Amino acid sequence: MKKRYLKVLIFDMLYAITAGIIVGSAYYFFQNSNGFAPGGVGGLATITHYLFADKVSWSILMVAFNLPIFILVSAFINKKLGAILSLYMIVQSFIPRLYEIIGTKPYSLANNQGDFNIVFACIATGVISGFGFSLMLKRFGASGGTYGISALIKKMRPEMNIAYVSFIMDTSVVLIAFFVYGMKITPVICTLLNLFIANVIVDHGLSGIKNGYKFEIVTNNPEQLSKDLINRLHHGVTNIQVHGMYSNTDKYMLVCIINKRQIGEMMKIIKSYPDTFASFEKVSEVFGNFKRRV
Repeated sequence: MKKRYLKVLIFDMLYAITAGIIVGSAYYFFQNSNGFAPGGVGGLATITHYLFADKVSWSILMVAFNLPIFILVSAFINKKLGAILSLYMIVQSFIPRLYEIIGTKPYSLANNQGDFNIVFACIATGVISGFGFSLMLKRFGASGGTYGISALIKKMRPEMNIAYVSFIMDTSVVLIAFFVYGMKITPVICTLLNLFIANVIVDHGLSGIKNGYKFEIVTNNPEQLSKDLINRLHHGVTNIQVHGMYSNTDKYMLVCIINKRQIGEMMKIIKSYPDTFASFEKVSEVFGNFKRRV
């Protein structure tokens, strides 16, 4: 049992370190040098860094803003989760410092493209950091200081709906960014675009790579149709006996989950059986023996 726990702990630590490197790299190369902020607690740290005109290290501010929250999470919510989030935040915060030490240039300095820099940078930040966030959320259910604040509020006031915490944090960052970055609309738009892209990437990451489409097909020819589906699509089929209320007759419903690229072939098969009725929906994750071995 101890050996298994240690193995899981090491894997969790490596997972958090990897996510921290990804997010920290996105912040160094594309965000910090282009005058816009991410959402949440990290955004407040970035804005504070801008206000102090580089007198205080961004890495120090990120740790100062986030680490106390994770220590409280460790003390009152979950010790292991608090420790993992602290490791993730420390790596994320000091990866940019490492790039500075080895002399790697960020995007704005390495590519002199004028006003296009900030647009490309906010897109890149959203995509790369969103991927890092999705790794943390999928493995640990948390990815930053906003989660910690929400969890602590929920601990103190269980009856409260804390869904608004993330919204308030992100909205605050957007409003503050307008005044901090010289009352210019471009940094605000880029902050919003960065938040939107990161959330889209997180949603896709959480929905899983192994997704599919579930077809429910009502038919009078379950045996032959099942054979066609299995032989041509190489996926299993589940047969359920149903009763049609309009026609007052017994029928069969076949359930089959396929890949997106197989939808066209599925449509061809269904159309070859004129007496069938089918509907389908997207499923975000498929577990078990999805592909039939042939």
